[in-house]
Amino acid sequence: MVKKFAYLMLLLVLLLTACSPDAAETPAVELTEEATQSTIEEDPEVSIEGDRMPCSTIYGYETTAETDQYQAVVDQQPPVTEDDWIYGNPDAPITVVEYEDFQCPACPGFSLSIKQLINDFPNAIRVVFRHLPLPSIHDKAYISSMAAEAAGAQGKFWEMHDILYINQQAWTGLPENEFVDWVKGQAETLGLDLEQFEKDLFDEEARAELEATTEARLAMGLHYTPFVVVNDRVWRESKPNLYGLIGIYEFDGYQECPPWVIEEGKSYLARLNTSVGEIEINLFADVAPLAVNSFVFLAQDGWFDEVYFHRVVEGFVAQAGDPSGIGAVGPGYTFANETDNELSYDRAGLVGMANAGVNTNGSQFFITLAPTTDLDGGYTIFGEVTEASLAVLDKIALRDPQTAVDFSNATQILSIDIIEN
Repeated sequence: MVKKFAYLMLLLVLLLTACSPDAAETPAVELTEEATQSTIEEDPEVSIEGDRMPCSTIYGYETTAETDQYQAVVDQQPPVTEDDWIYGNPDAPITVVEYEDFQCPACPGFSLSIKQLINDFPNAIRVVFRHLPLPSIHDKAYISSMAAEAAGAQGKFWEMHDILYINQQAWTGLPENEFVDWVKGQAETLGLDLEQFEKDLFDEEARAELEATTEARLAMGLHYTPFVVVNDRVWRESKPNLYGLIGIYEFDGYQECPPWVIEEGKSYLARLNTSVGEIEINLFADVAPLAVNSFVFLAQDGWFDEVYFHRVVEGFVAQAGDPSGIGAVGPGYTFANETDNELSYDRAGLVGMANAGVNTNGSQFFITLAPTTDLDGGYTIFGEVTEASLAVLDKIALRDPQTAVDFSNATQILSIDIIEN
C-alpha cells in the first residue's frame, strides 16, 4: 500500500529550489497536467524499421556541458563505504548519494521523500547522506551537522536527521546558543546520553574534520544542496530517471528500447479487462507508432496486469500505467511525443500518453472523460475508446492520489489483450 505521506512529500519537493551561494537549480520530478506551448517541439519522423523502436534508455540521454562539468566532480568523490550514513537495503541496486545542509530549505523535501520511497520500495533503493554545510549562507550549517553526528555516535543519526528536517522552521532562525538548547532537548527525547551528546556536539577535532571535508568538497565543485548522485551519475533535470530505475528494479522494467512488435499496414485493438468491465480501444498505429508499439509491447509483456487507475478526475481523465500506483514510476525508457497531426482531445474516450515534459513518454496513459482541449499539442493521442465501451468509463472509480490512502475502491486493469487485424 502506498502511503499518503509519499505523495505529500513528493509534491513538496516540487516547490523547492536549491541552496547555493550561486543559486543553482535543483532538479525535481514533475508530472504536468496541462500542455504549454513552451514544451511543444516538432515531432520526429518515425518509420517502423530496425529491430527496436527509438527511445531514450535509463542512461542513454544527452547531457549538457554543465552536467558534464558536475559529473567530473562526481567522479572525484570517494566510493560508498560502511563509514557512510546509509539508510535502506545495503545491497539495493539503486544508490542515491545526497550531499546536504540541514539548514538548507530545499533539502528536507528531497531527503524525506527519498526516505519514504525507500520505505515503499525497500528492495530497490538506498540513500547515502553526506554533509555539505554551506556556512556562507547558513549560520548553523556546521553546528546542525555536528548535532546529527553526535546523535549518530549513539546510533541515532537518522532519527536526528528527521528531527532536524521536519522541525527546520522551528530552529533555523534561532541564535546558535538557543539552537544548542533546542537540539539538546531533541536529543533527550531520543533517549541519548546528554553529557556524551554535548561533548560530541562540541568536539573540536570532529568539527575541524567536518570543516576540512566541506572546504575540499566546495573546492572540487560541489556548489549547491541538495547535490544528488544516482548510481554514480549526477542527477540533473531528473536524469537519470529515478522512477525509471525503480520501474526496472522493483517492477521488472526494461533497460533497452522495446522491439518493434507492430507492423505497417496492420490495425490493432486493445481490450482492457478491468474490474468494472471491458474497455476496447482502437489504437492509432498510423499516426502514433511509437506510443502504440510501446503500449502493445508492455501489454503483451504483462506490464499493465493488475495495475490500478491511480488518478481519476471527474470531467477530466482516468490515468493508469504505473504499477506502483504513485503516478511517477515508468518502465525504464522514454520516447518522443507524436503530436504533429490534427487530432484533438475534443471528446471523451481519447487515449493519450501522460508525460513529465516533452518527449518523456513511458508507460502511463490516460483516457479522457470529457473534452480536454487544453491538452492538445502536449500529449500524444494514440487511440480512442470504441463507442460500445464508452459507458464503461462512467464506472471507473474516482480517485485523488493526493488524498487516497489505499486502492480499496480503485478500478483495476486485470489484463490487456491485443487484437491484430
